[in-house]
Amino acid sequence: MDYASADVFLWRNKKISAGVLGVATAIWVLFELLEYHLLTLVCHCLMIVLALSFLWSNAATFINKSPPQIPNICLPEKQVVEVASALSKEINCALSVLHGVASGRDIKTFFFVIAGLWVLSVVGSWCNFVSLVYIAFVLLHTVPVLYEKYEDQVDTFAEKAMHEIKKQYAVFDAKVLSKIPRGPSRDKKHL
Repeated sequence: MDYASADVFLWRNKKISAGVLGVATAIWVLFELLEYHLLTLVCHCLMIVLALSFLWSNAATFINKSPPQIPNICLPEKQVVEVASALSKEINCALSVLHGVASGRDIKTFFFVIAGLWVLSVVGSWCNFVSLVYIAFVLLHTVPVLYEKYEDQVDTFAEKAMHEIKKQYAVFDAKVLSKIPRGPSRDKKHL
């Protein structure tokens, strides 16, 4: 059966959603609490698989069973190129956005990006990358279902919050941003 990711995030099938969250929690415990490392885990798993396959292949002759049929695994070049192409497009888009912010054309976007990066740096100082990914994963599994359940209350609160943010930004713009001197516009032609 094929399940859409939205069904998993919205807990339409509680067994699958709980399983996915359980596996993520087990991975987090393994890497964070037990201080296991990814490369070590991959190597240990490969050693176990190779040892079991080797033993099964050699024991098969003694117990008159056929040896395991190990498939030849090969990555299709077309799909690898497509993934690399999509990834390069996303990276180029992000670099373009950063270039636009750095060029100084839009001060509002500049301040939002700086604030976002500052928040990320503060959160990054609180926990490491594995914990951050786990927290994001848990939020992805809890926030959508809570929003679906309490949609009206959240929307009302969000409207009030957006109105207040816009009001505060207007004050900040009037008192600070409007007083920052700006150079000549690039659209004007100089004689």
